[in-house]
Amino acid sequence: MAAQGEDVVVNKNKRFRKEKPWDTDDIDHWKIDSFTTADNAGGTFLEESSFATLFPKYRERYLREAWSAVTQALESHHVACTLDLIHGSMSVRTTRKTYDPYVILKARDMIKLLARGVSVGQAVKILDDGVACDIIKIGNIVRNKERFVKRRQRIIGPDGSTLKAIELLTQCYVLVQGSTVSVMGPYKSLKEVRRIVLDCMKNIHPIYRIKELMIKRELAKDPKLADQSWDRFLPQFRRKHLTTSEKTAKKNDRLESKNEVRQAAGLEAHKSDKPQKKVYTPFPPAQQPRKVDLQLESGEYFLKPHEKKRREEQERRHKQTETSAKRRAERAEVFVAPVEDVAPTVEDKRKRKRRELEHADEPLNEGRAVKKEKKKAKAQEES
Repeated sequence: MAAQGEDVVVNKNKRFRKEKPWDTDDIDHWKIDSFTTADNAGGTFLEESSFATLFPKYRERYLREAWSAVTQALESHHVACTLDLIHGSMSVRTTRKTYDPYVILKARDMIKLLARGVSVGQAVKILDDGVACDIIKIGNIVRNKERFVKRRQRIIGPDGSTLKAIELLTQCYVLVQGSTVSVMGPYKSLKEVRRIVLDCMKNIHPIYRIKELMIKRELAKDPKLADQSWDRFLPQFRRKHLTTSEKTAKKNDRLESKNEVRQAAGLEAHKSDKPQKKVYTPFPPAQQPRKVDLQLESGEYFLKPHEKKRREEQERRHKQTETSAKRRAERAEVFVAPVEDVAPTVEDKRKRKRRELEHADEPLNEGRAVKKEKKKAKAQEES
């Protein structure tokens, strides 16, 4: 407490601020009150507003069956609707009883969702004040058709698991249909879903954004972190792009390690497929001779037409004989018997044994003499 006689220092920005008895914690300032007839002090509208949208042929049967439910939902807001099966379009318009000026935009979003494949039970929820919609166009992001289908399937995931996780974390309804993604939910969640879908089409997997949303949901439960930055808790998924020099250095390191392993195993080093650079010379290469110069040098230029024709025929016959002889030799190779290893005869074995003994400087009858001595010693022992 400040001492008596001293003025309390008040912040300049809060000098004229007073306590407001109605500003309590039990009041929800972000609550959207429903628009009633009493809020429209101006009465009926001066002009009629209308919107129309086309729908594909395959939706015609479903819309014809469910149009009574659409009409009943719009009648409660005093909005008229028309289904044109000839031109394949749906239209909504205000009437003399319409009191909410924004409901015509909600009705426009409703028929857009119906045209994109959303069921009537789900599309009717767009008429509520707390629900908004967003139709994300993904058809022109990826050029390759196969790549587009794979990335679109990545949003859905195996058995729809990724799509279900996105719906649970964002509290939105998501429908992937054709080249668009229809989303219904709160405004803040629509922004998150749009970010996930566009990043997925740009080859960033949805699991990264899903992990980020899960961490944010857990951090929101802690009141101590309400006024702090959450950047230190969120994962940073960044792809590192290597420069050309870094890629070359990485490739050379891999080649060196491979060559070291091959040298340790006693194999030859692996040579790169890249051709060796030629020695640079500042002088241009020698000019190649023209066809006429070659003909003048060989004398062909001065030959008559019939002589040229005879010479070409001779060259062609010579080439044919060479080719036929080469092919004949290739066919004859099949009939040539391969060289077989013949088993050595008894005489060859004796010669080889004598040769081995000669190299060892041993007499030829040394083996027989040793055997005789062993036999005599054994006979003496037995006697």
